[in-house]
Amino acid sequence: MLQLEGVCKSFTKNGVTREVLSGIDATFLPGDAVGILGRNGAGKSTLMKILAGVEHPTRGKVRRRMSVSWPMGYDAAVHGALTGADNARFIARLYDRPIGWVESFVQEFSEIGEEFHKPVKTYSDGMKARLIFALSMAVDFDCYLIDEVIAAGDARFAERCRQALLARRGRSALILVSHQTNTVRQLCSHAAILHEGRLTFHEDLDQAFAEYEQL
Repeated sequence: MLQLEGVCKSFTKNGVTREVLSGIDATFLPGDAVGILGRNGAGKSTLMKILAGVEHPTRGKVRRRMSVSWPMGYDAAVHGALTGADNARFIARLYDRPIGWVESFVQEFSEIGEEFHKPVKTYSDGMKARLIFALSMAVDFDCYLIDEVIAAGDARFAERCRQALLARRGRSALILVSHQTNTVRQLCSHAAILHEGRLTFHEDLDQAFAEYEQL
C-alpha cells in the first residue's frame, strides 16, 4: 500500500510562497492503474517525487508499505558521470539483482547501442529516458511511477514500453502522470485530476476526461 494523508507541498521563491499540493489524500494498492491528469504547472512532477520519496511534503504523511520505483522520466534517477552500463550495475547491486543479467537486459531494452558504454551526461533526452525506463523494468517493484516516459523515442519503442507496463499491471500498481488522455486510456483503469492543488479521483475514465477538458 502507498498512502498519502493530508499531503501539502509549498515552495517559496523571492519571498513569495506558493502551495502546489493542498491536502491530498490517496491510497494506491497493487493492481491499481491510475492516470493522474493535470495541466503544465499543476504539480504532477512534484506529486511523483513525493510518492517516490525524492521530496518530502511540507505537511502531511506518506506511508509506503510496498516498494516504489523512481519516477520514470526523472533525470536524477541516473548518475550523469557514469555510463549506462555503470548505472545498470549500480541498480543491480542496490536491489540485489544479478549484475550480468541487469546489464544485458538494460542494454537490450533501451536500444541505445554503443552509447550504453558512454557517460549518461552525453545522452540526448530521449536516450536518457530510454535508459531510465529500462532500468526500472529490470527491478520488480510493487508500484511503478511513470512520468510521460513512454512518449520518448519512436512509435515502436513507445509501444514496447506500453506492453512492458501492461505486463506488470496485473501484479504491480501503475501511477501515470500525463496531460494526454489517450496515454491514460491505454494504460489505466481509472483516473484522477490534479487541479489547484487538489486531487479528485474518477472511476469512469470518460467522466474524468470530460471534466479535464473543461479546465
